[in-house]
Amino acid sequence: MKDFILKLARNAIESYVKEKKVIDLPKEYPKELDEKKGVFVTIYKKSTKELRGCVGFPYPQLPLVKGIIEAAIAACEDPRFKPLDEKELNDIFIEISILSKPQLIKVKNPKEYLEKIEIGKHGLIIKKGIFSGLLLPKVPIEFNWSVEEYLENLCFKAGLTPDSWADPNSEIYKFETEVFIEDF
Repeated sequence: MKDFILKLARNAIESYVKEKKVIDLPKEYPKELDEKKGVFVTIYKKSTKELRGCVGFPYPQLPLVKGIIEAAIAACEDPRFKPLDEKELNDIFIEISILSKPQLIKVKNPKEYLEKIEIGKHGLIIKKGIFSGLLLPKVPIEFNWSVEEYLENLCFKAGLTPDSWADPNSEIYKFETEVFIEDF
């Protein structure tokens, strides 16, 4: 399945960048890809290992086969970066994160989050009013964050103050990922 989904994402990216065309759903694919799951597609530069785009769907709203295609295309135009250019296609590699269904972390006291979140295992989503933000499980490892720093940066990503995770009006969800990385 790894090779299939990475090739699917690569084909979607190349078709979109070269021709502005969305690929058709494949006629045949592993049946597991019919399941609705959250998915993120991350694009990195091979030469520098720098992030080039990361977009996805946190909730199981689309069959995985369709979600991979849509997230791959969206990652080409991640608003944090200039759109991916055809000249860059040979200098990228792709990572796909398939998400478990996000689960609300129930606490009586916000300090309990510090024991209920495992760095490297749990991705997080915060919701407070109209604000929300998501960080994949790999992010706190990349930055060597503690759980508290992870929560503070999650708040920042959502456009909230760093201490918003401790606000009783905030909801924090955790999820896990299965990750597939393109060989290069």
